Amino acid sequence: MKLNKVIEIVRIKQEIREVEEAYTSLLPKQIRSPKDAIEFIQAMIAEEDREVFFVLCLNVKNQIIAVHKSHVGSLNASIVHPREVFKSAILNNAGSIIVAHNHPSGNCQYSPEDIEVSKRLLEAGEIMGIEVLDSIIVSHEDGISLKEKGLI
Repeated sequence: MKLNKVIEIVRIKQEIREVEEAYTSLLPKQIRSPKDAIEFIQAMIAEEDREVFFVLCLNVKNQIIAVHKSHVGSLNASIVHPREVFKSAILNNAGSIIVAHNHPSGNCQYSPEDIEVSKRLLEAGEIMGIEVLDSIIVSHEDGISLKEKGLI
């Protein structure tokens, strides 16, 4: 087999948008607890009418360096793939991430699928050297940390 062309990727474009000013005021200086993350994530996606899967990219001081809406799903489901979740972490040189999604129903009860996806992301993060600090579920009423519940 003869190789005719070799292509070198020299740049991967990343679209950057500033977070609306209303959310910037809620941005914690540092994520010190699940409560810090839950409050910020609730402000960002709790009122969405479909499931939204969110990634908070953190530096080594647990400061948010990027926020990425990884996937928008249907009323009660969102397909999540590690490749899409870690893309933003890699492009932003994140040391760790916190993943989150909303439950538009208002009920933050986790499902077996929520736990399975979170565990899969933890395993992928271990392989890539990007720690998944937590997996959070929010609604307009409440928020829970799967790590705090001992589920991941």
